Amino acid sequence: MDTQALALALPLIGWASHTALLTHRLVTARRDPLTGLRTRAGWTALAERIIRRHRDAVVLLLDLDDFKNLNDSHGHAAGDFALAVTAERLAAWCGRHGIAGRLGGDEFVAIARQAPDLESLHRALRQPVAYAGRRLPVSVSVGSCHVKDLPVRSLSDALATADCAMYADKGKAGRRGTRPLSR
Repeated sequence: MDTQALALALPLIGWASHTALLTHRLVTARRDPLTGLRTRAGWTALAERIIRRHRDAVVLLLDLDDFKNLNDSHGHAAGDFALAVTAERLAAWCGRHGIAGRLGGDEFVAIARQAPDLESLHRALRQPVAYAGRRLPVSVSVGSCHVKDLPVRSLSDALATADCAMYADKGKAGRRGTRPLSR
């Protein structure tokens, strides 16, 4: 390759490398590194689009019950494993008709394009997690909001309604890991 061609090619190679790096950073910023689910920013953009296009969409907010106790009793690696398994189960339930995300800590979020079978989600999420030869108890509180039931279809209103429903689920008597409501 002659010097002139090399001089022309180097800026293009640098630009392509920089673009690839920025694209990689953008993609990883929208994915949670532990679970592989979308982060709040990545999930929100897609969820808002689904709400605009699908009147029968359902928004879910999920929280692992008594997660601190799981971490304290079995270690943070076990807690991380429980989070990853919960994410896998939620993503599998969403399938191609929904999107799951992790808001942070032990909080997850999902949206489905139409009213799904929530009981199958409850069953899947409440199965014990096999970790290091032990079965770790996992309990997840789930709140849902059918977007069509809102006066105005908005993601923030759907999340607020799902949040109230999730705390009502946490407060059910006889649930493992329940804690008193403080509002």
